[in-house]
Amino acid sequence: MGFTLTEKILKNHHADGEFKKGSEIGIKIDQTLTQDATGTMAYLEFLAIGVPRVKTERSVAYIDHNTLQSGFENADDHRFIGSAAKKHGIYFSRPGNGICHQVHLERFGVPGKTLIGSDSHTPTGGGIGMLAIGAGGLDVAVAMGGGAYYITYPKVVNVKLSGSLSPWVSAKDIILEVLKRLTVKGGVGKVIEYTGDGVKSLSVPERATITNMGAELGATSSVFPSDEITRQFLRAQKREDDWTELYPDNDAVYDEVIEIDLNELVPLLACPHSPDNIKTAGELSGMRIDQVCIGSCTNSSFMDMMKVAHILKGKTIHPGVSLSIAPGSKQVLNMLAGNGALAAMIDAGARILESACGPCIGMGQSPNSGGISLRTFNRNFEGRSGTKDGQIYLVSPETAAVSAVEGKLTDPRSLGDMPDFPLPGEFVINDNMIEPPVDEAGMAQVEIIRGPNIKPFPVTKPLSGSIDAVCSLKTGDNITTDHIMPAGAKILPLRSNIPAISQYCFTVCDEEFPKRAQSLGESIIVGGANYGQGSSREHAALAPLYLGVKAVLVKSFARIHRSNLINAGILPLTFRNEADYDKISQGDRLVIPGIKTAVEEGRSELVIENKTTREKIDVLCELSGRTKDIILAGGLLDYTRDSFKN
Repeated sequence: MGFTLTEKILKNHHADGEFKKGSEIGIKIDQTLTQDATGTMAYLEFLAIGVPRVKTERSVAYIDHNTLQSGFENADDHRFIGSAAKKHGIYFSRPGNGICHQVHLERFGVPGKTLIGSDSHTPTGGGIGMLAIGAGGLDVAVAMGGGAYYITYPKVVNVKLSGSLSPWVSAKDIILEVLKRLTVKGGVGKVIEYTGDGVKSLSVPERATITNMGAELGATSSVFPSDEITRQFLRAQKREDDWTELYPDNDAVYDEVIEIDLNELVPLLACPHSPDNIKTAGELSGMRIDQVCIGSCTNSSFMDMMKVAHILKGKTIHPGVSLSIAPGSKQVLNMLAGNGALAAMIDAGARILESACGPCIGMGQSPNSGGISLRTFNRNFEGRSGTKDGQIYLVSPETAAVSAVEGKLTDPRSLGDMPDFPLPGEFVINDNMIEPPVDEAGMAQVEIIRGPNIKPFPVTKPLSGSIDAVCSLKTGDNITTDHIMPAGAKILPLRSNIPAISQYCFTVCDEEFPKRAQSLGESIIVGGANYGQGSSREHAALAPLYLGVKAVLVKSFARIHRSNLINAGILPLTFRNEADYDKISQGDRLVIPGIKTAVEEGRSELVIENKTTREKIDVLCELSGRTKDIILAGGLLDYTRDSFKN
């Protein structure tokens, strides 16, 4: 029996644990990336661990999220990250150089290598044949220090592509079709591996669009083979030496197989407020729109931008529509400026934004009240745009551009014949906005710059003998990290200040939660299914930690968020019987007797006593040997510091 490509990469990097499905395994990490919304905390954690220099093959710090400098906070964070990177062996991609995933694909990604990043869309690297995984900042800090990264040995789903896309149908439509079939919960515990003859028809940027939005499936990662098309891309980036041919074995066995005939796909879109709420562009054709935003790590490649420029050339944006465009990297922006495509966009009336995440994380360009916004982004969670009642639709660049001209949702196939959009034989290479670190001899001369908004990691404590606390909040299903710890221009600058940012925790759901949780001292949160889906932001665990949350009891967790809770020392619990969810109300007093002993003994079946209703509720506390020790220590930082000392 042969191996899948995923299994081959895992096997080559296996460092700890039993190598079989369902077991927790540790893997060696070759590369890491951070961005500035998560990076400040990640580097504070790395410094706290006490390792003088990163031990990865390549670690890169990107500035791409908090680039709206309306106060001193973001600029201070950038200086802190830049100085920490310079001193400790990390490459630093300066503000304006581009979105982390786009730049990493262009300049650093290597087929067959492992990459973890403190951003949930790190699986973008799977488009180039990496096993790339989103993780919490503390996990990244540990990997930079030389520690293994731990995951559950995943199931591998084969999405078998045949045929080729019809004119004006795009890679975005492929991943929207996968989301339609699997839903936002369908990838949990799985890696999505793309195979079949249809793969050969997709360029690396198109593959990266697909692996990028695999995060919306809840998948651990997504990966394409590294083939001749991958080689051509790396050659055009003057990095052909990084290429390795990688395929699954012919007799590889997959846990699940999904077949998609690319010839049959039509333009799709995700309707508010979930990436799996899929309809065809034809079904909503003619819908009035207010705004169009093109860019993000999903759709900001040179190829995407050239298609947009072609559609806009000689046209004028509809007077009722605001169009913004953010090329994904300085490389892309330079090339658009050089070949006249940027001029075509400007002539049409587009508002050109800097090469950064921008509107995708609510950092500017919020739509009008109740506004309908078409976006080439990856998430359309309620309120994420910065407008609470904004109606956000996720579309391809082709659909976005033609709709901006028409003033209404328009099927791009109405454009008629589509010209070829080949990738260039050579990209323009200019890495002057990427600063290398000093060598070991120069480390002592580098001062780490800390601004007044940068606060230490929250204090953690070892697990207590029992937990006796009130349910401070009860939520429904599909609570996202945007619900738990909102983004946006007002809140993101506080990412390095946990006491300050915690005052916004869960305010999307309940404005009184931070005050109530703090007044309780210790509390428990109860939630529904797929709790914590969305971004990798560990602040969604650190803010509750600061507010005194000791345990989170839900029907099911999203992968990264559950890991982040464990890393923060917060106990992750699930209902044995989901119907018992109805036996707890906000304000009930919940007791978990003898929890420390139970965790020490490895008992997964526990009982929570609802002292308010006198109900007894069976719950699961499923911790492995390692995660058990992390919880007992009070979190991953304390556990790692102790293990590195030993």
